[in-house]
Amino acid sequence: MNALPTVGPPPAPAEPGSDFARLSRKIQAAGLMSRRPGYYTSRIAAVTASYVLAWTAFVLIGDSWWTLAVAVLLAFVFGQVALLAHDVAHRQVFRLRRSSERFGRIAGNLGIGMGYGWWQDKHTRHHANPNHEELDPDLNPDILVWTQDQARAATGLPRLLGRRQAWLFFPLLTLEGFNLHVSGMRSLADSSLRNRVGEGVLLVTHCAAYLGALFLVLPPGKAVVFLLVHQCLFGVYLGSIFAPNHKGMPIMRGADRPDFLRRQVLTSRDVRGGRFTDVVLGGLNYQIEHHLFPSMPSPHLRLAQPIVRGHCQELGVSYQETGLIASYRMTLASLHEAGAPIRGPRLEAAPGPGTS
Repeated sequence: MNALPTVGPPPAPAEPGSDFARLSRKIQAAGLMSRRPGYYTSRIAAVTASYVLAWTAFVLIGDSWWTLAVAVLLAFVFGQVALLAHDVAHRQVFRLRRSSERFGRIAGNLGIGMGYGWWQDKHTRHHANPNHEELDPDLNPDILVWTQDQARAATGLPRLLGRRQAWLFFPLLTLEGFNLHVSGMRSLADSSLRNRVGEGVLLVTHCAAYLGALFLVLPPGKAVVFLLVHQCLFGVYLGSIFAPNHKGMPIMRGADRPDFLRRQVLTSRDVRGGRFTDVVLGGLNYQIEHHLFPSMPSPHLRLAQPIVRGHCQELGVSYQETGLIASYRMTLASLHEAGAPIRGPRLEAAPGPGTS
């Protein structure tokens, strides 16, 4: 689980005459791969200030049910910290790997209790093979099934939940925040994790400071309620950011791996919206552009979109773009379809009376 220099494939892995290489030259000519230090300085300052102000408000409000409003605010702030750690992992912010890893661990491990090294490894593999049933870790059938083949082979919890998984998807997202914390802690047992001791110290420090603040400022009952509201909404927010990007898009299997451009474009989906959507989704609403150019600064993704869309139209490559609500509908519809073998009779007709 060694941390890699970048998350995702390199920006130009193809030969000079390839479809992606021609697109890359257009993007480079538009200056969209240049860094944005001013933007990220302002964004880091804004997120840091929001983080400090939210915890200050928590202390000042103290023993009151109004503190749950701070829990809601902190769920959003934690999500913004996660999005910033995501950009850092993709080397959008810092040029050097060491600086990226240090900031990523501070933001991820210390700031929100997410194991940065574990997440980076997982996200790297996702970027290399998005929506590939065997190679994308985001399609592991550990709780939900993502294809009908997975449904047929499902046992235990995936089989139990598979019948109604479309209905359960958003309720299950309330557990995603807890899952990030647990997965980060479990990754410390992996000897291949880079800087395992440092990651562990930061994770333990976050947990101690977080729980200490809750139970020092609030009585036990309110502290537990605050924790549940905060962590559950944090999980829903993160899941709502990432769900529209690939769920409901074509799933690849086996040796089905087209060239780089098609592998990224055909499995990803953009979400329409304005500046507010860009902030709330952290630029990941331009998922196609992000997967093609993972180190592109997030404010440039909007500018890259018409170039990428036009290039795909020239090639006859399907470019999927939809609204946010429609993307959630597509996600839920794909989950419902994937669970069909568990829900109903076997797809293969069982032999009946009079059949041979």
